[in-house]
Amino acid sequence: MTESPTSTPPTSESAGDSVWRVVGASMVGTTLEWYDFFLYGTAAAVVFPKVFFVKSDPLTATLLSFLTYALGFAARPIGGVVFGHVGDRVGRKKTLMVSLVIMGIATTGMAFVPGYTSIGVWAPVLLTTLRMVQGFALGGEWGGSVLIVAERDKTRRGFWASWPQAGAPLGLVLGTGVLILLSQNMSDKSFLDWGWRVSFGLSAVLLVVGVWVRKSLNETEAFRAAQAKKDSAPPKLPVLEVFRTSWREVLIAFGTRMAENISFYLIATFSVTWITEHLKLSKSFGLDAVMVGAAIETVLIPVFGALSDRVGRRPVYLVGAIGIGIWTPIFFALVDQKSYPLAVLAITVALAFHGLMYGPQAAFFAEMFPTGVRYSGASIGYQVASIAAGAPAPLIAVAILEHNGGKTSGWLTLYMGLASVVTIVALYFARETRSVSMAGETAAETAGELYDAVH
Repeated sequence: MTESPTSTPPTSESAGDSVWRVVGASMVGTTLEWYDFFLYGTAAAVVFPKVFFVKSDPLTATLLSFLTYALGFAARPIGGVVFGHVGDRVGRKKTLMVSLVIMGIATTGMAFVPGYTSIGVWAPVLLTTLRMVQGFALGGEWGGSVLIVAERDKTRRGFWASWPQAGAPLGLVLGTGVLILLSQNMSDKSFLDWGWRVSFGLSAVLLVVGVWVRKSLNETEAFRAAQAKKDSAPPKLPVLEVFRTSWREVLIAFGTRMAENISFYLIATFSVTWITEHLKLSKSFGLDAVMVGAAIETVLIPVFGALSDRVGRRPVYLVGAIGIGIWTPIFFALVDQKSYPLAVLAITVALAFHGLMYGPQAAFFAEMFPTGVRYSGASIGYQVASIAAGAPAPLIAVAILEHNGGKTSGWLTLYMGLASVVTIVALYFARETRSVSMAGETAAETAGELYDAVH
């Protein structure tokens, strides 16, 4: 049941619906959603401790700020289940539109939340509530944005599906860049009083752009083919079907996310705290370095996705998992030199190893599950791992920094090393998937194709 080497990718699903057009629409929307989500993470490191947790000492305030940040991850699996259910039964396109609108409204709302000095404890409560709405929306976004691309191409699925993945570092670049631009062009007082709110208010404009770009997308051929099968009606509860037929794939997706997700949030979020609180350097030092590294990763992710089409998903992913484990102590050693070029080098290489995992990940996860439960399966494996990996990573790192001072980097190296081991073990038990078809097959057919691909 494997594909013929001579098969060619479809150029369109309908008039004007080319792969590039679909990729563009998916990536634009994904970039906007990650802009919203990462903007909060960056603000949690440099703004929120001083606006919403002013009664605490600096490190404790940062810890509390990251706690609200982590709660957004708790809502992501809920979003994955809800939107996965709708996406598997109704279609990918509709869920993408709804998740984008919910995210945009939540982020825009943050621009209007009063600070602690105005309404006291209700300020962080409102902020946290909106953060959880963000997480719920993002939980439904990832699966749909990936599948609406991955289900359209056969021979270069790793390359095409990696473009929505590139929206993550690009969203980080935009979110970080806006905060840098605002902070460097106004006084610290003005920035903390109202300047940071501008970056969140911009989400309203970006929301309009995202809806406009996505509204003309068509449903994928694979989903329509699955719906058209008279003997293969979509499961009434896709989430239960996933755990009944594909629990092994969910566990593998969970394990492979550990090194990828933890490394990203340590680099993109905690490193700014490390630079400002531990090394006593300016916030622009860390933000600038992260933005440069993320911009380079944005370019590398499609390259690594294309590489996975040639050599397989597992080998590319494995290099990233091993590499980030080895690079972590070097990362801290370079950043501790307080040299901007060395900090950029440290962050860029770390994010490149992350890109080796994140590039092939979209196709890898999508290929693990049959069409009828693909949205639910990929989303659950991806989003549940975020609770165990990305959510606590900054919290654990700040707690280690608060209690261990100069010994922090050693403990964080151990933390990252253990995450790498978990991912390597998960990859050992994973099957190579790049030859699997995604054309409306059943769970049994998917299992057979995975067997053929291995043997």
